[in-house]
Amino acid sequence: MQYEIISLDNGLRIIWSPSVSPVSYCGFAVNVGTRDENNNQWGLAHFVEHMLFKGTKKRKSWHILNRMENVGGELNAYTTKEETFIYTISLAEDIERSMELLSDLVFNSQFPESEIEKEKEVVIDEINSYKDNPSELIYDDFENLLFKGNEIGHHILGEEESLKHFNSSTCHSFVRSYYVPENMVFFFFGNTPLKKITRLAHKHFLESKLSTSSIKSRISPEIVAPVKEKINKNLHQSHVIIGSRGYDYHNKNRLGLYLLNNIIGGPGMNSRLNISLREKNGLVYSIESGLTSYSDTGVFNIYFGADHDSVEKCLKLTYKELKKLRETKLSSSQLQASIKQLKGQLGISSDQKENVALSMGKSFLHFNKYETLQEVYRRLDLLTPEKLSEIANEIFGEEKLFLLIYN
Repeated sequence: MQYEIISLDNGLRIIWSPSVSPVSYCGFAVNVGTRDENNNQWGLAHFVEHMLFKGTKKRKSWHILNRMENVGGELNAYTTKEETFIYTISLAEDIERSMELLSDLVFNSQFPESEIEKEKEVVIDEINSYKDNPSELIYDDFENLLFKGNEIGHHILGEEESLKHFNSSTCHSFVRSYYVPENMVFFFFGNTPLKKITRLAHKHFLESKLSTSSIKSRISPEIVAPVKEKINKNLHQSHVIIGSRGYDYHNKNRLGLYLLNNIIGGPGMNSRLNISLREKNGLVYSIESGLTSYSDTGVFNIYFGADHDSVEKCLKLTYKELKKLRETKLSSSQLQASIKQLKGQLGISSDQKENVALSMGKSFLHFNKYETLQEVYRRLDLLTPEKLSEIANEIFGEEKLFLLIYN
């Protein structure tokens, strides 16, 4: 994947990658998320992301919403534990419209009190809706269990009590601290020449200067002893998560764990857990495993929903499959088949250009580089059964696994 990097005088990095598509993807990846909030600010990063759409020095919220929609484009944003993305999708002919709007939102948002009060109700509704969906809520509660006492464990949406105290000053202060050029990147993926993107960046992005305030240091989560917890929610079925700490972005074994995750409970219908729990025993409708990496830690988890009476059998079968990966090395043919499957999945995923653009922005935000698909393939080919067995024993040991059950 071809790309170029330039830096503006104010510290903003710009990542440009060409595409033959007539559709352009561009936006800001900001190095701020839930874990950067203070104790009385749970949900502020997500709330600020919402409020960016509610008014700038020259636009009301209505004009913001219509700016891209009027030309058939899209304006979107989302918040994670460590990043906030604000981006557009548009035809190439509308790239300056996109870049000017993004600049206005990121550097000139005003956070009017009248809009803040309305948006509080919207986010509170979002929180309550989330609480009504146990198959999603359990992931957040699990991370809070895994990272107990650390900011990274808190829910992205925050808490209703914290939201009530947010005001314009709170939002402005947060933005002044984190929405600064040296703490973000601007990414572009489309068929507009680099020369034009550079010119437009100088025109629209240079108004924001280097920050004079210090960015809060992140505190790495301490190791906590694994726990098993049940929460009675009077549900028709049980929701279950098993998991442990995973690897951070920088760990050399992360790709090996990614492959193991694909084998044990990835999206393929032939994953070991899907074969065991669903196809052979008919105990679950869906079962999946997943990985999340952060800058200094990570999460491995397995989720399933099952009848209350089936939970113990599901757990027994799940632990059995994890034990197999710890104690029985993959054969050469099993390893090659697993690598081929993962390569195919990654290749197909790379055809989703929006995902590619966002992944590129995230990669440059944390690593200042982007690993091509071919480079990932080459690293996959270097994995051995011995290395995967070593990783499985490090991550999948029963003495390291947390368990959370909603009944």
